[in-house]
Amino acid sequence: IKLEMPTINLDREATALATVPEVVKALESYTMTWQKLISTTLEEQLTKVPQGNGPLAEVDLWRERNDTLSALIEQTKLPEVQKVLEILQEAESEHIGDLQIVLSDLRKHHVEALDNVKFLSTLERHLKTLTCGTGFNVVLDTIPSLMNALRMVWILSRHYSKDEQMVPLMERIAWEISTRVYKVVDLHTLFKEDRAAAKKKIAEAKSTLEQWKKCYFAVRAQIEASGREQHWEFDRKRLFEKTDYMTSVCQDLYDILQVIIEEFYNVFGPELKAVTGDPKRIDDLVRAVNGLTSPMEELTFDPFSIESAHDWKLIMEEFKEEVSVENIKQIFVQNLKDPPLYKNHPPVAGAIYWSRSLFYRIKQTIIRFQEVEVLLASERGKEVKQTYLQVAKRMKEYEDQKYNQWRDRTEQILPLLLKNTLLASSVTEKPVMTKKSIHFIVNFSPILQEIIIETKYMEQLGFPVPEIARYVALQEDKYLRYTNGLKNMLDRYHKLMGTLNEAETKLLDDHIQELWRIFKSGHRRLKWNSLGIGDFIVRCTQAIRKFESLVHQIHNNSEDISNTLLFIESTNLFKFPLSKNGDELPKAKEFFEYVKCERAKDVTHMVRKYSAIPQLLMKVEGRVANTNSGKSPKLTSYYAYWENRIYQVLTQLIVKNLQAFNAAVLANVPLFQTEAILSVPEIILQPNASEIDKMTVQCIRDCVEVTKHFVRWMHGTCIECPPQHIEEDEVITFNFYSDVSQNPLIIEQAVLITQNVHKLLASLSKYLKQWKRYHLLWKLDKGVVMERLAAEKPSCITFDEELQFYMKVAQEVTQQPLIKDEQCIRLQLAPLVYTVQENARGWVISLGKLLNESAREELFSLQEEIQVGVFSSCC
Repeated sequence: IKLEMPTINLDREATALATVPEVVKALESYTMTWQKLISTTLEEQLTKVPQGNGPLAEVDLWRERNDTLSALIEQTKLPEVQKVLEILQEAESEHIGDLQIVLSDLRKHHVEALDNVKFLSTLERHLKTLTCGTGFNVVLDTIPSLMNALRMVWILSRHYSKDEQMVPLMERIAWEISTRVYKVVDLHTLFKEDRAAAKKKIAEAKSTLEQWKKCYFAVRAQIEASGREQHWEFDRKRLFEKTDYMTSVCQDLYDILQVIIEEFYNVFGPELKAVTGDPKRIDDLVRAVNGLTSPMEELTFDPFSIESAHDWKLIMEEFKEEVSVENIKQIFVQNLKDPPLYKNHPPVAGAIYWSRSLFYRIKQTIIRFQEVEVLLASERGKEVKQTYLQVAKRMKEYEDQKYNQWRDRTEQILPLLLKNTLLASSVTEKPVMTKKSIHFIVNFSPILQEIIIETKYMEQLGFPVPEIARYVALQEDKYLRYTNGLKNMLDRYHKLMGTLNEAETKLLDDHIQELWRIFKSGHRRLKWNSLGIGDFIVRCTQAIRKFESLVHQIHNNSEDISNTLLFIESTNLFKFPLSKNGDELPKAKEFFEYVKCERAKDVTHMVRKYSAIPQLLMKVEGRVANTNSGKSPKLTSYYAYWENRIYQVLTQLIVKNLQAFNAAVLANVPLFQTEAILSVPEIILQPNASEIDKMTVQCIRDCVEVTKHFVRWMHGTCIECPPQHIEEDEVITFNFYSDVSQNPLIIEQAVLITQNVHKLLASLSKYLKQWKRYHLLWKLDKGVVMERLAAEKPSCITFDEELQFYMKVAQEVTQQPLIKDEQCIRLQLAPLVYTVQENARGWVISLGKLLNESAREELFSLQEEIQVGVFSSCC
């Protein structure tokens, strides 16, 4: 990559060349070419990725980037390039800025590449050994040194001191180690190699994979112990998931080789051939042993791939099923107390099934031995047979013990379980016990279900089962139908109860009690061996259906009331007028009158909605108490609940509206306008700040007093309280105002709005103070000033200076803004500007008159002198 150098003559001084447009234009063309070339090169380099998965690919990437960027950096240092930059800098070329940005990026990325190449070079020797080393022993020795070198890079490098750079590098190292193992351990040839050599190879491969993780955690511990360096908290899944899995596969392969060498080849060796005199049968057995590894030599998947973990697990399980009697014995002894069960098997029958499956596996092994009689006659054969007999005897004893314990326990406990009631109740953890805290459950013991399943499996296993157990097992479908029916019924009941709030629970207390009365027979009288369980479920279901219908009707009315309250709560009590046209907004009084008028309309609508709530409650009363009075004792707490809800809604209505109004006051969107006027000797707002303050306070008060329109209900009813005559002319209406207005949040918002409006008005007053610099225009008495000036008989120059001053003031005022927007107020300055201009013009007119009079006097005086002189000369 080469920068094209200018062909024009640049021998003159840069300052001189910078004044020649042709030279500057030509050099700009070259710099644009350089900028494009450097930008393209940087983009290409930054988008490149390592060509390979190993760590050396990352080394090569940074080395190539460093070489490319170094070549460009060196070219930018050439005298010709520096001279071009100097000329364009002198000429203040618009292109020089973009080029400097690109050059800055080039230097930044070059420094990064140079730094990374330097640090990666310290790792390169270890990485090459890791990649190309001759054996695992070399790799094992390299990993500790490599890990320590990585620690130094982590400490010193700017780039690799971050997780997002160091983790991918270490991930590449882990990939390289995994690849080394993958290349060496080939299952297609592993079991054809010398067994001892194969075991050694697998052991070294496993050690190499373990060394990687071991060294990582050793260095990590050193870093933490130092207390000075940033800890290694890298993603362990990315670094060790692959190597850990390969380690487990290597362990499996080592175990396979160990089993084949130690347990089979040592038995079926040359000595056994000589003893039996039947080498052909021994060779057949050896081939059978070799057949154990055939599935692994013919794999259609990669055993070291995590995605194939399930397939590899199946292969290993198949192999383990073929191993010796000793292994089966070990499995039996180790799992005797807690045997692994097949899915859906009960504990006792499942344990017997497990024991029998182990017995059948060792039985198959003995049958294979019996095919060659001399094998059983050998020392090893006798040992195997003896082990087999011992294990088989112990398994039989195990089965008998399990069965006898189960039979005795079943005969003892089953009659008791059948006497359990259908339902049981429990109290959920709540501070206060309520109807909702009582929870009913189906009282069908899991032990009873387990006995049914055990009975079926025991009969399949050939064991005699107690008559009572067989009878219960035959009734399984019936019990299943009953338990499902009861569970569905209770689920429906609990779901329904879950929809009730505390007020509704109290409201429906009588109906819930009636439900419980129906439940009572299942809770106290009916047992699992009773008749009439089906009828009980039908009665309960019908009662719940009736209760459910009532609850739905109440919820429908509750939803209507809630919608009404939502409408009230979401009402906007501060509706603002739109601007009339352009910059003109309503005046303060008009604004607050509009808000008041709109609020009155909304309040009328809200109160009409509110007045409909008692009718909805009377519908509920009709459903629950069969009356329509609005004052049923059964609904006392329900009326109180909704009245409290109404209070909360009205409180939220006022709080939200005050918060919204406060936000509108503080927002930089003007809502109304006021004028700045001159009221000699002061400049004031019209209406003044005090009046705006009062209007704001009154608006807030009106908002809170909206709650006066919502009349409270008489105690224990949903009927509005009639007006109370205290004295002859005094009438009191009980409403929510007294409670809502005392709410601390409302008081806080009201005070906050008032303070914010006060600050705003103070800010506008402060702004108007700058107009006081013109105060002499109206503070001084024109007549007195003109008399004094006339007495002084000023020169024309003095008159000119005075006239220029006032004309300048008049002109200066016209340049002032006519509108000042501050938060919610628009200040109209036009009246003030006009007044100040008129005052300035008044002074100009007064000075003009004085100048005119003075000039006339001087003219008449001069005329008289001329006439006197003429007359004298004639005489």
